[in-house]
Amino acid sequence: MSYVSDSSSLNKALRQQYLSLPQGHFCQVTYVWIDGSGEGLRNKTRTMDSEPKSIADLPEWNFDGSSTGQSKGHNSDMLLIPVCMFRDPFLLDPNKLVLCEVLKHTQEPAESNHRNRCNKVMEKVKDLHPWFGMEQEYTLLGVDEHPYGWPRLGFPKPQGPYYCSVGADRAFGRDVVECHYKACLYAGIKISGTNAEVMPSQWEFQVGPCEGIEMGDHLWMARFLLHRVCEDFGVVATLDPKPMTGDWNGTGCHINVSTVQMREQGGIEHIEKAIEKLSKRHAEHIRVYDPHGGEDNKRRLTGRHETSSIHDFSAGVANRGASIRIPRQVGQDKCGYFEDRRPAANCDPYAVTCVMAITCMLEEGEDAHELK
Repeated sequence: MSYVSDSSSLNKALRQQYLSLPQGHFCQVTYVWIDGSGEGLRNKTRTMDSEPKSIADLPEWNFDGSSTGQSKGHNSDMLLIPVCMFRDPFLLDPNKLVLCEVLKHTQEPAESNHRNRCNKVMEKVKDLHPWFGMEQEYTLLGVDEHPYGWPRLGFPKPQGPYYCSVGADRAFGRDVVECHYKACLYAGIKISGTNAEVMPSQWEFQVGPCEGIEMGDHLWMARFLLHRVCEDFGVVATLDPKPMTGDWNGTGCHINVSTVQMREQGGIEHIEKAIEKLSKRHAEHIRVYDPHGGEDNKRRLTGRHETSSIHDFSAGVANRGASIRIPRQVGQDKCGYFEDRRPAANCDPYAVTCVMAITCMLEEGEDAHELK
């Protein structure tokens, strides 16, 4: 039996009595931002006199950066700049969730704010109409950090029956998965699917296709919703790339990439050119593909458990043991997209899509400048 949080046992029917009270013309707006770890999310809520119709209706705000690892106590105010608004699936309409960039008091982006640079790069490649889709894997844990549904002593049966599974003896935590899916749809997030993964208690959802900066916006908010849904159920979703040592799959965030040229007839030529460029910058990409410069991915990219080696670059059609996979249908159609399987589950999608655009979509010379 997994340990769930004390909060999850609070009276939810009583809570609903209060949440259903009328709120007049007022609107609750929850500001969400990435903290100094580059992985964690923070949020706080304010009252507005009316429902905001667009980002232009939302004021800037501030927070204590010394409590989020983003500033020193003697000069702690950090700025929240609204960038993307969603419907709130917890407080319901007309209430909103707002993703924010974090700026220092100097108006410079905080160290963990990779969106600012990503947005500038996406503006440069906008004529290529870059589409991204990211496959977010995660593992459900009890609050004691033990995998949800695993025996208290020992281990579950070996991997094999859990991927895309059904049944109480192999699919652990489906309630969380389905509630998260519905919450994303309600919010307006471009979630495109979900499935149980290879390791028991491991799941995946996909977001996309999204164009340009939208990829990072939607995936970060989908992560926020995941953590909030898990909070209600009293469990934890970890994005650790290798939550369990031994003969268990790691946890990634594969990214699927295409440009308008790749999607057109004969686009395989442009896919192959992009892969050639990626092969020359393997080390640079590995450093970006997790928040700790590649250290997290060392535990995951071992060449086993459907991964490539962190030390080598490889590519192939339908090869899930390669760095880059060209789907079989793309190989047959000679156009479409490619999948980079190297990003870790805890990657920053802004950093990943940014370096992908720099390497594959900018002209030679301009790409080298942006990588500095």
